[in-house]
Amino acid sequence: MPASSPIRFGLVGYGAWGQFHARSIEQAKNAELVAIAVPSEGSRQAAKNDFPNANIFDNHESLVERAEIDIVDIVTPTANHYGVARASLEAGKHLLLEKPMAPRLEECVELEEFARSHGKSIAVGHELRLSSQWGEIKSIIDQGIIGDPQYVLVELSRRPYRPGSNGWRFDRERVGSWILEEPIHFFDLARWYLSSAGEPERVYASANSRDANRSDLHDNFSCLMNFKDGAYAVVSQTLAAFEHHQTVKISGTKGAVWAGWSGSKDRTEHPTHFLKVFDGSEVDERELAQSSGEVFELRRQIEHVAQCLIDGKAPHASGMDGIWSVGMCLAAEESVSRGQPVDVTEFMRPHLASLKHPPTFA
Repeated sequence: MPASSPIRFGLVGYGAWGQFHARSIEQAKNAELVAIAVPSEGSRQAAKNDFPNANIFDNHESLVERAEIDIVDIVTPTANHYGVARASLEAGKHLLLEKPMAPRLEECVELEEFARSHGKSIAVGHELRLSSQWGEIKSIIDQGIIGDPQYVLVELSRRPYRPGSNGWRFDRERVGSWILEEPIHFFDLARWYLSSAGEPERVYASANSRDANRSDLHDNFSCLMNFKDGAYAVVSQTLAAFEHHQTVKISGTKGAVWAGWSGSKDRTEHPTHFLKVFDGSEVDERELAQSSGEVFELRRQIEHVAQCLIDGKAPHASGMDGIWSVGMCLAAEESVSRGQPVDVTEFMRPHLASLKHPPTFA
């Protein structure tokens, strides 16, 4: 694809986060927002007012069949991900799919297998990998500054979740699990940071809720992830706090990293943050090259995914990464339910065995 041709995006979903996606596509130098699909009449009118040059559809089927697009950006409630993604792939489109790929592991694997067999790319919305803060930590690890990573903590303390459109985030049938909401990002980061230790082998999780009427949606959640050779990670979240405060701590055989991010809300454009690196002898407080926060990382993700399609390269987080992040969350959910550790290798094996085609990109 010529570098002069912007990647044509079709957006499915125009809620609060979908609107951020739309603005990020519009601002990207290598992307163009061609079409938006949204079922609500009120949201359709808002989309028409905000993006008069885009084609507006009332369903995703019409968008993927009629719009001249290269990639479908799916920003809908979790329960809709599989259906929209499958229809988009069948129509010959690439995907930018918000996490989680789908609420069921077999659906994630099916999407990845279909994409591989038809030469299409799935990029999963793990935008924290592109962060000037959380992504920089991976660069520090890869440079060997802290030695081999042995311990990772990713922790979040925040206010309760927003209900979402029509309260979908508080409906177990539509959300799937709160572990699939934000902790899925932290599982992805922990696995990414500890990639030198291979894939996670075991999880052991605990959780509880303040509200007995929704005890299966967890306000407080913590999980221990074990890797080979003794490396391990802790992923922890509370929704029973205030504001939005994320911490990452990593210890290696030589040094350590400590990073923090705080804002009045998760999508603030004026957060405070820090990144400290200990190389075994001195502490260096790094100045971030760009602002950190999901609104900034989303903008980088849109440009990154578009450029990957132009260059024929693999995206920051592939369908395979998406499968692993969902699998770790569901294994942790099972551990909470059973009250005992879950073997991740055995949990994932039957699903991964169904993948037959090599990935589209190297």
